[in-house]
Amino acid sequence: MNYILPLLSVILGYAIALFIKPKKKNNLKLLLAFSGSFLLSITVMHLLPEVYESHNLSVGIFIMLGILFQIVLEFFSKGAEHGHVHGHDKMTQMPWLLFISLCIHAFLEGFPVGHHHDLAYGIAIHHLPIAIILTTFFLNAQLNKTALFLFMVSFAIMTPLGTFISDYFPILNQYYTQITAIVIGILFHISSTIIFESSEGHKFNIAKISVIILGILLACYL
Repeated sequence: MNYILPLLSVILGYAIALFIKPKKKNNLKLLLAFSGSFLLSITVMHLLPEVYESHNLSVGIFIMLGILFQIVLEFFSKGAEHGHVHGHDKMTQMPWLLFISLCIHAFLEGFPVGHHHDLAYGIAIHHLPIAIILTTFFLNAQLNKTALFLFMVSFAIMTPLGTFISDYFPILNQYYTQITAIVIGILFHISSTIIFESSEGHKFNIAKISVIILGILLACYL
């Protein structure tokens, strides 16, 4: 499930955007808010206590490095990791900077999954609306369908690839705490941004608060 869930969520999101073509943006925003809340809760309740139990004094520094690294990635991806894509100009070629930034982000997310299986659910829920939004955006921009398919498949395999490398390259285990701390920083930035960007004008409403609370409660029971 560690490999399958994040992979299938992107493929499912791609298929939904391609064949169903959802029109109601508010539903996607609520799903984003739920995914951000769920991901943030898993990070705070499961990942964060573990890295601080290591008594490694550099943990805080690596968390901040993760936040900074994600900010740098978003300079190139324009915020695609949290569904923040704009523009309607026709695309004549693959958006390589966005592609590389998004793949690096997804790849790093996969590293702690082998030690925290619940994170696979969080990443899967996080990637589903992102895949729908990205596919819709590229379809509207008239990106070549072959390029779009390759983009989404590559994005889909990045998180399982990160998990695979973490599981089968033992040398990385000696740096597990530092790598996980960087991922925590990335997830902190992504999930908090999602929560505050998933409604117009950054305003909270009953529906949004409800799905955020639901995400927190679900993370508590995992």
